[in-house]
Amino acid sequence: MSDQEFTHLDPLGRARMVDVSHKEPTHRRAVARCKVVMRPETITAIVNREVKKGDVLAVARVAGIMAAKRTSDTIPLCHPLMIASVSVTFELEDDHVAIEAHVDCIERTGVEMEALHACSVAALTVYDMCKSADKGMTITDLALWEKTGGKSGTYRRLDTDAAAADEPTG
Repeated sequence: MSDQEFTHLDPLGRARMVDVSHKEPTHRRAVARCKVVMRPETITAIVNREVKKGDVLAVARVAGIMAAKRTSDTIPLCHPLMIASVSVTFELEDDHVAIEAHVDCIERTGVEMEALHACSVAALTVYDMCKSADKGMTITDLALWEKTGGKSGTYRRLDTDAAAADEPTG
């Protein structure tokens, strides 16, 4: 099977869950990142813990961790995995919160979706916690930045990958 084939389709084009029973469990790791762009005043409120709903980053961290553990409940063809660890970190800049999620496991399939899910749910939680003060926030740049383990080996996103994604094709 080439890397260009869709593994989640059977020979008749119907959706299926990939059979991973023949694979040996290996250490798998994935890192995803995104940003929540907001007004500087909203960043200040987060830093000063002035958001009425509570500690934005603490709640978003727990939401991201929970999301990683429940990915197969919301992404239909994902395998349920025994997650070994999840971390969600935040970096506050002048006009955005940068979010990074790391997910590790020893499994037969990767944890890319778990890292992306953790990152996106953490971002949605930041939005939810701050929306009364800043409805103009946007969630941007959700991407896989690294994955290790498995047959396809290691992938690390380069800054040029982000620039290439913005270029028109065809």
